[in-house]
Amino acid sequence: MSAQTLTVVLADDHVVVRSGLRLLLESEPSIDVVAEAGDVRGAMAAVQEHDPDVLVLDLHMPDEPSLPAIPRLRERCPGTRVVVLTAQRDTSYVGEAMRLGAAGYVPKEAAESHLLAAIEIAANGGTYLEPRLGARLAANVATAGTAAAELTDREVEVLRLIARGLTNREIAERLYLSVRTVESHRARIQRKLGRSRRSDLVQYALERSLVEASDVLPDQPTGNRAVT
Repeated sequence: MSAQTLTVVLADDHVVVRSGLRLLLESEPSIDVVAEAGDVRGAMAAVQEHDPDVLVLDLHMPDEPSLPAIPRLRERCPGTRVVVLTAQRDTSYVGEAMRLGAAGYVPKEAAESHLLAAIEIAANGGTYLEPRLGARLAANVATAGTAAAELTDREVEVLRLIARGLTNREIAERLYLSVRTVESHRARIQRKLGRSRRSDLVQYALERSLVEASDVLPDQPTGNRAVT
């Protein structure tokens, strides 16, 4: 094996996806796929055994969520960089993945060249966002500034998820908070904005481009979904 070869572990719960990824990556002379895994525990074991340069990790795995596993993977094998490859394009996942230690984030629908670039850049100590997703994230950050005088960054994040139709419990799971903490954030948002109904919060988020209309569930303007 050449000293320039990058070693990679593939972690995805779909065998067909892993097979396709292996064929793609191993068509590159500089990449060697040393192991595959179908769940987070398998990925953890493979990374610890092979200490690869890069772990390509699917965001949704059958045994446990992938995001909370990223810091554990980084702690146990600090030399391994994590590139998230997922069908999820929600920018809240992108920010959380990078905050937890991911070095790259590539949608599965992106061109193959983006995954190859992400692996190479991550292995060399950089970070990579698929360009269209990166542009969307930057736009969201910029528009969030219109609400910054009223809401904290965390409150903006919670408001976005409220507008997308998530319940308090779902928001808590997404942000790794307690339900009580989410309830407190929601109460402060309502107080600061002077808006108590969900439909009014959704309207505020839409007016300030904190969410796109396509992200809002059809029943949200009437507030039909129960909050738990």
